Amino acid sequence: MTKTFAGKVALVTGASKGIGAEIAIQLAAAGAAVAVNYASSKQGADAIVAKITAQGGKAVAVHGNLADPKGATAVVAETVKALGPIDILVNNAGIYAFAPLDGITPEHFHTHFDLNVLGLLLVSQEAVRHFNPAGGSIVNISSGVSTITPPNSAVYTATKASVDAITSVLAKELAPRKIRVNAVNPGMIATEGVVSAGIAEGDMRGWIESVTPMGRIGKVEEIASAVVFLASDAASYVTGETLHVTGGLK
Repeated sequence: MTKTFAGKVALVTGASKGIGAEIAIQLAAAGAAVAVNYASSKQGADAIVAKITAQGGKAVAVHGNLADPKGATAVVAETVKALGPIDILVNNAGIYAFAPLDGITPEHFHTHFDLNVLGLLLVSQEAVRHFNPAGGSIVNISSGVSTITPPNSAVYTATKASVDAITSVLAKELAPRKIRVNAVNPGMIATEGVVSAGIAEGDMRGWIESVTPMGRIGKVEEIASAVVFLASDAASYVTGETLHVTGGLK
């Protein structure tokens, strides 16, 4: 792979597994020094760092729970201390659990919004304070649910619609600082989270495949490659966009 990001520093949140891990791996393969953030799985983050370094890349594991305001500050501080000013921030950390209207509780609401929305805002705020003065790129991992709006996902879908809106706002706000802000909205992807949620097989997957024009769910590599594009100079005139990587399902 071309070393598109040689000399650049990337922070990927929620990167110990799934989509975040693959994003970290692809950014490192393209030359970036990558901070692999994790909240609970040190083992997972260390494994991704080991994989990157084994392939000749540079990476460090950075702990911090972004649902906690202090976590955002710590993650950015540790990244800058280990690697230097940030050029690329990928806001991937997130949680999802489905619940029908009758099953929504304040706890369900706050758990989702504290990480998916407030956590994203706080880590972006802190990272921008430590961005390379030459500018850079923020890529938010949103979700196809923001437009697909499946039943029993009111809270999760609301968080991702918020991420889409925030992406558009921050693109305008940060453009004078030469920081581009875009979102990637994945469809259903075969990740550990999807498997552990019990929806990798069965009715949910069957329904998704039946209504997706490409007739299948996606792979982590297909999301990561879209992120790499948006973070790169190949997308130098692209900001405020939401790129749906959903196999045509909208």
